[in-house]
Amino acid sequence: MTRADTRQHERLARRGRIVALVIAGTMLVWLAAQWIGQSVGLPGRYAFLFDFAAIAALIWALVNIYQIWRARRTLQG
Repeated sequence: MTRADTRQHERLARRGRIVALVIAGTMLVWLAAQWIGQSVGLPGRYAFLFDFAAIAALIWALVNIYQIWRARRTLQG
């Protein structure tokens, strides 16, 4: 394995950790928003706003997971 391959693996690993943090953070924020919204009595349209924001973050994560997967396949040959 060359030095460039090692750097690429490290970049992909860092990117994977970021994606994992985004997924975990999205779920925590979404759960907290749902709980706080219900406790405070916010209208349902705000719940949909939180839902759509969470969906957008998860779609971003899915796209990045796919890109990481493709990059790893390319590195493996």
